[in-house]
Amino acid sequence: MSRVPRIRFKGFEEDWEQCKLGEMCSLITKGTTPLDKSSVGTINFVKIESIDEASGEIKITQKITDEEHNSYLRRSQLKENDILFSIAGTLGRVTSVKLDILPANTNQALAIIRLKSGCLQYIKTYLKGKAVADFIKKNPTIGAQPNLSLEQVGNLEIALPTEKEQALVGAYFESLDNLITLHQSKYFGHILKVIVSCALYWEQRKLGECFTERIESMPNGELISVTINDGIKKFSELGRHDNSNEDKSKYKKVCIGDIAYNSMRMWQGASGYSPYNGIVSPAYTVLLANEGVNSKCIAYQFKLPGMIHAFQINSQGITSDNWNLKFQALSDITIYISRSIDEQGKIAVLLESIDRLITLHQLEPYKLILKAIAYRIIDYAESKLLSSIK
Repeated sequence: MSRVPRIRFKGFEEDWEQCKLGEMCSLITKGTTPLDKSSVGTINFVKIESIDEASGEIKITQKITDEEHNSYLRRSQLKENDILFSIAGTLGRVTSVKLDILPANTNQALAIIRLKSGCLQYIKTYLKGKAVADFIKKNPTIGAQPNLSLEQVGNLEIALPTEKEQALVGAYFESLDNLITLHQSKYFGHILKVIVSCALYWEQRKLGECFTERIESMPNGELISVTINDGIKKFSELGRHDNSNEDKSKYKKVCIGDIAYNSMRMWQGASGYSPYNGIVSPAYTVLLANEGVNSKCIAYQFKLPGMIHAFQINSQGITSDNWNLKFQALSDITIYISRSIDEQGKIAVLLESIDRLITLHQLEPYKLILKAIAYRIIDYAESKLLSSIK
């Protein structure tokens, strides 16, 4: 196996070394859940859902007391430039701590990675990359929810160039991250006007007007799985042990074109358009598109951060471990949608083409920026085109 990348900055010829993440760190730890649930206090408390998946921006929604911060949560006090890496539920979300959110603390779903060597931006970039994503797919501990242990995090193999090359690679990808934020600015307006006709009319509808719940059972179909990052897959292609019930009499039918979602993980983005006929467990909800609705277009919209947030706040349950979003609650959530099913189809084709481009040409480092630009079509329709609706 080659120890150098296929593409690299000019002037570098040294082999890249393999190093375990733990060898580069002075600390890898995690926190715990605060006993006080009142969110009264002055210390910022960071959770997975506080971290924007695309930009890594941290938005604080919970506080803890100074007493908790300095007692049983002392080991998880955050410092500037700590890397936060999600290890429970949603795996592999990455950000770093900036001075403006301190003092702050976190829970057991986020590993705190404190470097003693290596370039911060490079390590963050590597943790977001394909090698770590592949490791996560192969090594999660499956319980009530997928998780990684701190030992597994410490054993992650990192490909390391020289510090100078690390700095260049890190700076390059940091600039791409900044572009993800820029995609929301007005400067993309003229591009999107070419893609989206300003004569279109978009409207706000409840999801219950767009979909009907499919409740048919089909015990003999092929088992399919709904993933957070990769949509719907045949279970047989995932290489996981099948621990589903032998009695599948209550398993739900899924048809090509349906949207299926994990009722307990919808707030994490566990939904997808089904390219297959098959069955899912009773814990899933299956949506059949009503007339005038392109389900593939809506399936992409379901992945937007704003929609994920809507699913989260409408999920029912005391803690995130038992949040649940059934069809009745989902049906009251509103969505912006083009009145033209043809235009819905064009948007779906565009987003699907970007997915295929990323896969075909292995453009994983550009995945977020390409999708960010494409998703801006929908944001543009909401913010600009809606002003013309009569």
